[in-house]
Amino acid sequence: MKTVLSGARKSAGGKNRRRITILGSTGSVGQQTVDLIERDMDKYEIVALTAKGNVSKLVEQARKLKPRLVVIADEMKYHELKDALADTKIEVAAGAQAIEDSAKIESDWIMSAIVGAAGLPATLAAARRGATIAFANKETLVCAGPLMMKLVAEAGATLLPVDSEHNAIWQVLNPAMRDAVSRIIITASGGPFRTFSREQMVKVTPEQAVLHPVWSMGAKISIDSATFMNKALEIIEAYYLFQMPSEKIDVIVHPQSVVHSMVEYTDGSVLAQLGTPDMRIPIGSTLAWPKRMATPAAKLDLAKLAQLTFEEPDAIKFPALRLAREAMAKGGTAPAILSAANEVAVQAFLDKRIGFLDIVHVNEAALNNIPHAVMNDLEVMMDADQTARRYAATQIELIEDER
Repeated sequence: MKTVLSGARKSAGGKNRRRITILGSTGSVGQQTVDLIERDMDKYEIVALTAKGNVSKLVEQARKLKPRLVVIADEMKYHELKDALADTKIEVAAGAQAIEDSAKIESDWIMSAIVGAAGLPATLAAARRGATIAFANKETLVCAGPLMMKLVAEAGATLLPVDSEHNAIWQVLNPAMRDAVSRIIITASGGPFRTFSREQMVKVTPEQAVLHPVWSMGAKISIDSATFMNKALEIIEAYYLFQMPSEKIDVIVHPQSVVHSMVEYTDGSVLAQLGTPDMRIPIGSTLAWPKRMATPAAKLDLAKLAQLTFEEPDAIKFPALRLAREAMAKGGTAPAILSAANEVAVQAFLDKRIGFLDIVHVNEAALNNIPHAVMNDLEVMMDADQTARRYAATQIELIEDER
């Protein structure tokens, strides 16, 4: 993997300016990335910003950051975006292909923060050109881990994990001592329903599920946290990113969300990364890499916290962790099937078409009933993704019919 950044330009004041592209700039991670950049604008030149459909936020960001290009995924909103920026020199484009093309433009650092499988083509395009990619899009590795890691190796790309858990592991995992790692330990807040009974979980509403007890996240990721599917996907992501077998990846519930993950070595040492639950810390660590940068995140006060607690996850109430390990054992397109079915099921829950506990049932049915294939190329993965989405949609209709 590439370890040296290059191509920085100089500002009028003579300082090096890093060229930045943000895929998904209007989402939660994207907005927090923009927040960090706005605090020291002289250091950065914005190449491109992309968004799914939030024109007003994208226009607001574009006027502040002055990128060369802005892209909206929803082609129906192209003219609205174009008209809103008509008095600027900013180039405007729309559609999935335009987002993928924006990732191909030369930049020094690219944030991949598009939620779900929709972010995969652009992230793969960035990897093909050997880019330095800060990725918050876990589906990149969950759905296409073998393809992504192969591209990274061949093109000399650099992957910098933004998820707080994987970022923590990345910070404390010594590459020179990989053979001495006995396990990596991913922490989980436990979500809003950690202490709920299954009877209570049956009645959970989308409004309750999006209220994460610690982190500020988008709706889809918040639901994943509540079902533990977020941790399931993170296990698969760690499997590919850190090249660790399933039996060396553990999950532990840590409600305070202060210890973001740990690495245990064979000598008994356990190294952990701690910090306040603010995504600007992991984002900043990748934005400044290989250096450090100041962030507005609150400093950690251990004396005030007084205690940190840990507990085993409840495998009965939250079977998603088991599904992740089953998907890894099957290999090939199985993780992509699980992820795609989950996207459809989560949206159905948000739309109040199915119940909270139905999400994992849809996911498990898809994983068990859709044949998995060897992932030879992106087309195989995309076919599995679409098959899983259709299957999940059918399962959701059956659940509705039974109500």
